[in-house]
Amino acid sequence: MLKIIANKDKSIEYKEDNGKIYLNNKLYEWSISKIDNGNFHAIHDDRSYCLEIIEADFSSKILTLRVNGRKVELKIKDKFDALLEKLGINETAASKINEIKAPMPGLILEVKMKEGDSVKTGDTLLILEAMKMENVIKSPGDGTIKSIKIKKGDSVEKNQTLIQF
Repeated sequence: MLKIIANKDKSIEYKEDNGKIYLNNKLYEWSISKIDNGNFHAIHDDRSYCLEIIEADFSSKILTLRVNGRKVELKIKDKFDALLEKLGINETAASKINEIKAPMPGLILEVKMKEGDSVKTGDTLLILEAMKMENVIKSPGDGTIKSIKIKKGDSVEKNQTLIQF
């Protein structure tokens, strides 16, 4: 089961069972087809919806869509997020990180910050190319950059320290 927060105020419980989708424990039947990369057409209860993926931030589990021209931000929480909240280890604890490590091997395409810069949660720190995809690495919390261990053009390995706060 997933908990989805839409536009920071509407909570939806998402569950899949034998290929069927349930929203808030009600069966949700729909037909969806891909138009092109990031654009979809959906039909639910004889209503048509145009869906466009604007941004997918996997590190913070936020999906930003445009649904029939209206922007919708979805914050997705899985069972592990719920367990961390229950244990008192939530986003506040995660924001006290001391370093950023490479999530995968790749090539540094761009470093957006420099030593001494102040950063806020969500600020873009660098762009890492991996498997021919550009991955935007963002700051998990507020802080000041103490040192940058990489430069543009460097190849990095998984778990290699990139930036220290």
